[in-house]
This record gives sequence, C-alpha cells and structure tokens, in this order.
Amino acid sequence: METIGRDLREMQRIPLEPDHVAAIQAAGTRRHYARGAMLAEIGTPADRFVYVEQGEVEVVNPFTGERLVPSTLGPGQFMAEIALLSGGSWSIPMRAAGDTVVTEVPRAAMLRLMAAIPEMSDIVITVLAARRRRQLEAGDGMLVLVGEDSDRAIRRVAEFAARNRVPYRSYPIGSQEAAAVATSCGTGPDAPVVVFGRDLVVTDPTPEKVARLLGLDQDLPEDDAFDVLIVGAGPAGVAAGVYAGAEGLTALVVDDIAIGGQAGTSSRIENYMGFPTGISGADLVWRGEIQAMKFGTRFVMPRRVEMLEQLADGAFCATFANGPRIRATAVVVATGVQYRRLPLARLADLEGAGIYYAATENEARFCHDSEAVVIGGGNSAGQAAMFLSRVARHVRLLVRGDNLATSMSHYLSSRLESDPAVTIEYGAHVAELHGSDALEAVTIRNARGDRRIDTCAMFVMVGAAPNTDWLADLVALDDKGFVLTGEGAGAASSYATSRPGIFAVGDVRAGSTKRVASSVGEGSVVIANVWEHVRGER
Repeated sequence: METIGRDLREMQRIPLEPDHVAAIQAAGTRRHYARGAMLAEIGTPADRFVYVEQGEVEVVNPFTGERLVPSTLGPGQFMAEIALLSGGSWSIPMRAAGDTVVTEVPRAAMLRLMAAIPEMSDIVITVLAARRRRQLEAGDGMLVLVGEDSDRAIRRVAEFAARNRVPYRSYPIGSQEAAAVATSCGTGPDAPVVVFGRDLVVTDPTPEKVARLLGLDQDLPEDDAFDVLIVGAGPAGVAAGVYAGAEGLTALVVDDIAIGGQAGTSSRIENYMGFPTGISGADLVWRGEIQAMKFGTRFVMPRRVEMLEQLADGAFCATFANGPRIRATAVVVATGVQYRRLPLARLADLEGAGIYYAATENEARFCHDSEAVVIGGGNSAGQAAMFLSRVARHVRLLVRGDNLATSMSHYLSSRLESDPAVTIEYGAHVAELHGSDALEAVTIRNARGDRRIDTCAMFVMVGAAPNTDWLADLVALDDKGFVLTGEGAGAASSYATSRPGIFAVGDVRAGSTKRVASSVGEGSVVIANVWEHVRGER
C-alpha cells in the first residue's frame, strides 16, 4: 500500500545539485556552531532551512541527552522539517555533534527559492516527507503520551495526533517507559500525562493545546484578510487549497478536527486512480496538504468556524469558536458530512471508550483478539470491516437493508462476503449498549429477536449529516441541510451557492457524488470560479 513518503534509507542521502547549493548560499548566512550547541529546540519556530557545509548534526533524545537515532546529517545534507512549509514548530531537538559550519536561509526566502527552482523543491519535499514517515514508523516523536489506553482525554490527543500525521510515543500506565517519563518530568508514577519533549508537561491536555505547541494552530492577526477561506480539510477542501495556491490566491484552510475529513478515517482506499495497491485516506490527503503548502496555502487546526457574516463591502468575516476572526473575499464550503450518532442510551458516555467513528491503526489497537462490530452499509463501513478483519478475532458488519449492492462498491462487497473473518448481518441494528466505563457488549436486534454479543469495539459508519449549522441564513440549503448549488440555488456555475462569493464542494453539496475522487475534482474545479469572483472584487 502507498505511504506518505519514500523509504528514508533511499532518500536521505540524495544530494542537492551544485546550482541548488549555490542558490542556498547566496540567499543564506554562514554560521558556525561549536560541539554541543543546539540548532533546534522542541516547540520553537521552524523558521529557517539549514544546509550543512562542514561537521555533522544529530537528533537528541530530550530525556537522556544522548543521540536519538544512529544516523546524522553531514556535509551536503540539510536540516529541516515539514513544519518549514507551514510555519510550524520544530518537533525534534538537534545539535552539533562536532564543530559544524552551516548556511541558514530564513523560511520566507527558502520558500521563494523552492517556488523558483522546482527541481530543488522536489528534492527537499521528498526528503522531508521521508523523514516524517520514518518518525511515524519508528515512533520516535517528541510528543509522549502516558495512559492512552485508560484515559479518554489522552486518547483524544492521540487521535488528533494520528489523524494529523504527528509522530508520538504512547506508553501504558505502569510500564517501565512510563515510569521513566514520570521520573524525568516529576509527575506521578500512575498519572496519565502528555509531555512535549521532556520539560513541558501539558496540564488538562486537549487537542487544542497540543496543536498550539506543535504550531498547527497558529495565531491569525485579527481581521487578517485572505482571497479565499476554505472551511474543511477533507479531499475537497485540500484540493481547493492546492489549486488556490497554484493560482496565486492567498488561501487559508481550516478544520475543526484534522486533515482528511471523513476520508481520513478510511484505512485503505483501493479505487482511487493512480494507487493500484491502495492508500489510506489520511496519507492521500496528507500528500495534498504538503502540495498545497508548497504553493503557499496556510492550514490551521483545530479551528471551528462559529459564524460567517457578509460585510458591507461584500467581503466575508468568519468568527472562530475561540474568538479570533478573519476576512476573506470568497469562501469555499467543504465541511463534508459526519456519521450520525445512533439514538442509543449512554452512547456519549462510551464514545472513545469502545465506540468509534474511524477505523485506523489508532482505533484498531483496541480490538486485538476480540470481536469488532461495524455498523453501516457504505464503502467506509466496508473498508473498516476489511481492515479490522486483519487484527480482530472476528468482525460483525450490521446492515439495516437486505443487500449491499446499492451502497457499496462491488469489489468491497465481494471481498466481505468471501472473508471467513467477517459476518454480514442484514436487517440488523444495535439496540442496547453494555458497559460502565468502557464498552463490554452490545444487544443486536433483527427480525428473529435480540441477542447479546460481547465486544469492546463498535465502529459507527452510518448516515451522513452535513456540517452546515455555522452557515446560518447566508445560503440556501435543502431539506436535509445540504448546500444547494448551481441551478438549484439560482446560480450560474455548478458550485456557486445562492450567495455570490460562497461556493460549496464535496459531500456537503446537495446532489454530489459521495466519493473521494469526485470531491477532489470539485475542489480543483471550483477555484476557477473563485478566481473570477476575487478578480472581479479587486
């Protein structure tokens, strides 16, 4: 299956061309670092690109002060992270392993160089993606979680980190590693905790607090102005971000959860053109995010738009839930849909403690060697059932209808029907949940009656509720809350809404085809309409 970056062992030694080095040296400043001097500290802005001329640079283990990984960066290599593209923070500490001479290029100047020299940009971005892949696979991120298995707040942070492709380490309470963290940070030996680096213990951890530390949720100047605000970072929103940046529009993409949207919860997508071995939804959209950032599009999350207003001059003002607001000449609504919450007693109490709305590696860990229940008849449910069948003892797929032909791709339904690890129950639904602090069992109801099934993991992937409450009365919606566009909204273009300057793409749009490929296509095409509107307003 395709992943987010090529193998680091293959990529880390690819050198920049002589003309690339000359351009870097012309734009940068030569600096000397003595042995042991820190070049990057955790949580500080990733505000420069560092090309190593002499000596070597190593990654530091913040808990022990020793070298963290065997390899170092030597002459001809460069020190940078994905955060360089977004203006985020360093996620790993780095220091000079000996007397070292480097050329440092400020972030803004380096981004201009990358835009002007695409061949150099290709090398830099490929290496940065490979480094992030290695961090994710090795689990050597500087974000450390203790108690994810038992504490719901820690689990929410883990979900946020995983969906945003942020590397982290997770230790169960009582483990030797957790005890070492507690000793190093001065926390209780049996206390759930989130630590960034070694010294920064996050009290009352939330995704918002962690995002601030990582530089994912950056400060936006009050009333900051953009050509286009893209609300939603699923396939449609990220595609819009790629094309907006490529066309020279100043664009901001915001999402209240994570990159990927509902597609980001799919562990394996096999019918997206160009990926014959399949790709996870999170990796697919992450690639798009990197591509959009290369063109200058900004991403901020988690940020929820609480209210959208049109100002007297025709521009739009978006107010975020945490207070700040920004101006935009145009708005692209790409908020997608969310799975419906089932009308079950104590559902909210058990969400995140046995009840999940995504089926990725992060959630699959909790159903090893047990039975998993998946609810839904669409592609997302089918992909979840196939993925979970590799880790769970058995998967039970509950479908309210009497077949899958109208709601699921044929390749998926055929695999499910032939997989001995999967049982499909038609005309069935969950009637009751059992468990105090965590899910222990469910009652399944069908025409033959009720029966109780022991399970510690239920995955809900049914229904599609559009995320449009924040639009208030600005645009016309259909009777289900989806945004009307084109002829249905009295607009000339297919993605224009009833309000000039506001466009809608992807699953949130009434009448759209609920597929990743169509969402990407709509997000790409809509920017032509956005450009015409912005140009007319200038």
